[in-house]
This record gives sequence, C-alpha cells and structure tokens, in this order.
Amino acid sequence: MVLIRGAEATIYLDKNMGEVIKKRLPKRYRVKALDDAIIEERTKTEAKIISDVRRAGVPTPIILDLKDDEIKMEFIKGETLRDIVDEQMMEKAGEIVGKLHRGKIAHGDLTTSNMIYSDSEDRIYLIDFGLSRYDTETEARGVDIHVLFQMLKSTYNDHEELKNSFIKGYKRVLGEDEANSVLKRVEEIERRGRYK
Repeated sequence: MVLIRGAEATIYLDKNMGEVIKKRLPKRYRVKALDDAIIEERTKTEAKIISDVRRAGVPTPIILDLKDDEIKMEFIKGETLRDIVDEQMMEKAGEIVGKLHRGKIAHGDLTTSNMIYSDSEDRIYLIDFGLSRYDTETEARGVDIHVLFQMLKSTYNDHEELKNSFIKGYKRVLGEDEANSVLKRVEEIERRGRYK
C-alpha cells in the first residue's frame, strides 16, 4: 500500500510484515548509469545517517534491509506530531533535535510531519532523512531550527509557546552555550530572509 508519493521517493507500507519501504524514484532526464549511481549513493548515505542518528540516541525506525534503491524499515505505529502537537511534545522534540545536533547531523527537513509519536512507548521518532547530512557547522543546525520555527508559525496559533517549549528541551540536551549559539544563528537566518 502506498503511504506517500514524493518527488524523490515513494513510501510503501507492508501491513502484514509491519514494514515500511522507501523506494527512490529514477529521474528520466538523467543518463541511466548516472541516475543509478546517484540513487544508490543517496540510499546508502541515508541508511548510514539513520544508523548514526540512532547511535546518537535519537529514536528512528530500525533498518531491516538495504538495496541499491530502497530502504526497508520497521513501521512505527503512532501519529505525526503535526496532528497532536502540544508544549510537552515540543519539549521532547527539542531534546531529540538536541541529540541529533550533538551528533553533528542536520536533518534538512525538520517539521512536525517528520516526527511520529508512539503512545505505547511515550516516545517521539524522527523520520525521513532523505535531505540529512553530516555537518558540524552552526549554520546547518540553525537552518534546521529555522525551518521548524517557520513551520510552527505558519501552522499553529500557539506557535510561540510551542517554540519556547522546543527551546527548553533543546537547551537541556545541547547545553546552554551551544544552544544559544545555534538560536542566535536562527535569528540571523530569519533576518537574512526578511531583508532579501
């Protein structure tokens, strides 16, 4: 069963096996040999990042199998934070993103749609690492959080409270000084966008 059709991949759910399969899509405008190599490289990189993110203490789906163009993962039963977000959830999300950034990884598409809350485990899972990368720069972490804050602002009436709860959890894990450095960069990124 198709869960999501995206520009880069299609996500399938195999309910019988309790698995999710992310299959990268070929790009017809590229030479096939080049396209195959790009897809294989991106698939392997995403799988490696997912494994490293788990090692950094961030809940992610477990990878069950890897092929040239697809990643088979466990299915996480729960709801996206987009549908159930509150201040307590955002504080937990802040802790998770703090662990992610402490592990020197930028998500690349940090939204509440890419976070799943498992009620049975009382745990938030981070998903969709297709745009993720290893990055030690404050800028990359700032962009991650800027994207999240912009999404909160455009989606939720209580976005300021949600933002403050996220910051509380983020600082708890990353540490006050490092978190403040990233948050200062978020403000700079916002100013750059405003005055372009």
